Amino acid sequence: MRSLSLIGLAACAALGLPGNAVAQKKPQPLSHHLMVARPELERYLGQLREQALTPKRGGMSKDFLRAETTYVQQRLAEGDFRVGDRLLVMVENPGPVTGVMAGPGIPPVKTPEQQLSDTFTVGSNQEVPLPGVGVLSLRGVLRSELEPFLTEQIGRYIRDPVVQVRPLIGLAVSGGVAKPGYYTVPANSLLPAVITAAGGGGKDGALNDVAVRRSGHVVMDKNEVRTAVATGRTIDEMDLHPGDEVVVPEKTGGAYDAVKFTAVLLSIPISLYTLGQIFKH
Repeated sequence: MRSLSLIGLAACAALGLPGNAVAQKKPQPLSHHLMVARPELERYLGQLREQALTPKRGGMSKDFLRAETTYVQQRLAEGDFRVGDRLLVMVENPGPVTGVMAGPGIPPVKTPEQQLSDTFTVGSNQEVPLPGVGVLSLRGVLRSELEPFLTEQIGRYIRDPVVQVRPLIGLAVSGGVAKPGYYTVPANSLLPAVITAAGGGGKDGALNDVAVRRSGHVVMDKNEVRTAVATGRTIDEMDLHPGDEVVVPEKTGGAYDAVKFTAVLLSIPISLYTLGQIFKH
């Protein structure tokens, strides 16, 4: 299977965008970088505060400064993980043993490493339960800090663990696509790749008019989506939330039928990329 980023190139062409739209990214504010480190965010916050005190001609607007300052402060204090986010965790075995035999005819008991190699959901208090480790709070943890944080926590129970982590986001894709449903993908995926995974829009899909809805309300209209795709922004950089609905309208259809979409979702299994496929990219 091709990676989502490669599939996104073909989807960009379907959206009527230049083939190199993904490569030619418009610079984003530091605060929106996925893996920005805490010291960098703190320095950026200091620059924002300094700019607010001594505004320069041609500098950032007051509204932008205010919004950026609030966003960075919130990110530093609360971290990057929301309720419903999913984490794909892989913990390597320290040796060649893959399991402990429980007896004749009884499947081997999973090792602690195997039990921890799974997907986990962030709960209502920004907490994630890990087998054998307990419930861990992710409040205040940045995405760049997640892997070392979990390595440290797991290291209290497993000696010298090798831990890999990928944050996942679940999105619903509906409308003019061949395979509408609920897709759980890495947070750094491109939206066109998610649409392509759902069937690429099909012959009736109006890809130029894609919108994003949250709780029934449009949070990104077609123009905002086009701009995000053209600048190569990931679904995380677009600030999409778990459960957001990517609506690809059908050219031949009428108004969007929410009842029909709900029925389709219930009949389609969740698509989750395997551990190997995700950790390859």
